[in-house]
Amino acid sequence: MMDSENVLQRITIDPNICFGKPTVRGMRYSVELILELLSSGMSYQEILDDYPSLEKKDILACIMFANNIVRYKNFQYAV
Repeated sequence: MMDSENVLQRITIDPNICFGKPTVRGMRYSVELILELLSSGMSYQEILDDYPSLEKKDILACIMFANNIVRYKNFQYAV
């Protein structure tokens, strides 16, 4: 299980990389990209095969990062 400290080490935000979007370890793989790949049905292993510089912990960090945003963000839905 990953804790928040590990997420902070793996997910970085740099205004000079991907327009400041959260990325994996300062590489040009955004959290958004990883989540899109997962939501398209790709498995962890398929993602790792296509992006060999990624690690399984990077994918888990992206999921935890997104989970924390959803958990702590106050969403208001228009009806």
